[in-house]
Amino acid sequence: MSILTQAVQIEQHGGPEVLKMVEVSVPEPSANEITIRQHAVGLNFIDIYYRTGLYKSPLPHGLGFEGAGEVIAVGKDVTRFQVGDRVAYGQSPIGAYAYVRNLPAAQAVKLPQGISYEDAAAMMLKGLTVQYLFRQTYRLKEGETILFHAAAGGVGLIACQWARALGVRLIGTASSQKKMDLALEHGASEMINYTTEDVPARLLELTDGQKVPVVYDSVGKSTWEMSLDCLQPRGLMVSFGNASGAVEGVNLGTLAAKGSLYVTRPVLGAYTNTPEKLQAAADELFELVLAGKIRLRIDQRYRLEEAALAQETLAGRQTTGASVFSLI
Repeated sequence: MSILTQAVQIEQHGGPEVLKMVEVSVPEPSANEITIRQHAVGLNFIDIYYRTGLYKSPLPHGLGFEGAGEVIAVGKDVTRFQVGDRVAYGQSPIGAYAYVRNLPAAQAVKLPQGISYEDAAAMMLKGLTVQYLFRQTYRLKEGETILFHAAAGGVGLIACQWARALGVRLIGTASSQKKMDLALEHGASEMINYTTEDVPARLLELTDGQKVPVVYDSVGKSTWEMSLDCLQPRGLMVSFGNASGAVEGVNLGTLAAKGSLYVTRPVLGAYTNTPEKLQAAADELFELVLAGKIRLRIDQRYRLEEAALAQETLAGRQTTGASVFSLI
């Protein structure tokens, strides 16, 4: 039996005004799916990329990839979950901006009782991103120094805390003193104001001329060159986002000239491509949260009907911490 619910969809690409609240019918879950009554949904920059058309999906479509809620139905071949289970997810078929939705069971994880639905929706994509960045893309070791752009954002604040838990010195960048202070409170060792300081020059000072072995950059186009200039010879440039626009026209000769640098453009799905890998990554994140080593900061809460406002605020870099849609 299908369920009528409300969801946010777009029929064309454009600004926040293209977001429309519509009534949709959610069918019974197929053999390998679960149906979730969502309690909270995460807001992320990737949602904006799909709204504007930077990333493509056949129109019309919903938005969002992250949420948490209660299982209300299971498909006939699902064995990992049952009705009543608390679950969360950080990657899914597009369409998380909905009160009820179907989800492939392989993309959900069991949520411990000690973690709220809002915290789960705020942490899954961001926290699992930090997990694969710090524990898989470049496995950080105690005593290392790294550069992390946008350290006061949702991903950044988790990264600051995770680095502190690992004994890693995180040097972050941010656009204001308020954001710098916030990152420092969450575990950043030093901060650089990229609007008033020369980031590579300041990093050189902070590292006694050594630079860093790895740079984590979700900003993209506007920080690409400065990030390369912060790397040690044979250092790794991890470009995992496009907040300022996509990095284009990369000259591989530049990597040679700056010290035989490495570059990767990772995505979460490549690191959590089985249910076992996904649950293991989530369990490592949940363990740090339950131990109090990572605390979620949710500074913006919206109703689903406020999706346009929420995305506009995020795109305008007027947010700190995480943003969620509270559905219950």
